[in-house]
Amino acid sequence: MSTETLRGLIESGYHAIGELEFMKTANGYRLYHKADKGSLLGAKVLRFPEEARKLARYDRKGAYRPLKGAPTLPSGWVLELPNLEELKRALDYLYPGATATWQAFMEKKAAAVSLRQTLDRQTGMYRVARKLRLDQAENLVQTFCDSKDRCLRTILWEIEPNSRSGFLPPSKSDPSFDQTGDGRKAIPYLCLEGCNLLVAAARKVVLSAKKSESG
Repeated sequence: MSTETLRGLIESGYHAIGELEFMKTANGYRLYHKADKGSLLGAKVLRFPEEARKLARYDRKGAYRPLKGAPTLPSGWVLELPNLEELKRALDYLYPGATATWQAFMEKKAAAVSLRQTLDRQTGMYRVARKLRLDQAENLVQTFCDSKDRCLRTILWEIEPNSRSGFLPPSKSDPSFDQTGDGRKAIPYLCLEGCNLLVAAARKVVLSAKKSESG
C-alpha cells in the first residue's frame, strides 16, 4: 500500500487493523495495542519500526507466534513514529502483507484461491491433504480460523471453487467487519488463500480419519 493510500484511509476514519490502533499526533503517528488505549502513559515507548518485528514474533506469554493473524499480540508498548512511511513499515512488520492486500482488493486486483485448489497442488508429505472432504474442511476451518481465539483475518476464499457455503458467519467474510468484535473502522487483514498452517492441519485431519477407519 502506498503512503498516500494509507493517508487517505486515515483521513476517512480508519484508525485500526487487527489488535492495533493508530493515530496522528503533533510529532507524527502513534501505534499501540488496542488493550492499552486507556493506559498509554504506562506503556513502554518504542521509536523504530523494526522494533515492531520483535513484537510480532512472540505472544503475551513469550511463545512463538507462527500465525501472524492470531489475536495474541503482546501489549504494554507504544510506537512513536515520525512519519507515515514508518507507520506503514511498522504495520507491515506486525501484519505482513495486510495493507498491500487491502489496496489490491480495493483496486479489484485481489483474486482469492479456493481451499480445494490450494490442497490439490500439495506434494510430498502434504499430498494426502488433497483427500480432505468437504465436511471435514468445514469443521476444520470453523475451529482453526475462528476470529475469537485463532485468527483475525477476513476469509475471502471458498472451500470448493465457485461454491460458497454457509458454514461460517457472514461477518468472517465481510471486509467491513472488525474481526475483533469491537466495531471499529478497521483496515481488514484479508485472507486470499488457506495458509500453510491450515494445510498442515488438513493433513492431520485426513491422517487421523484414515487411522480411525483402519482401526
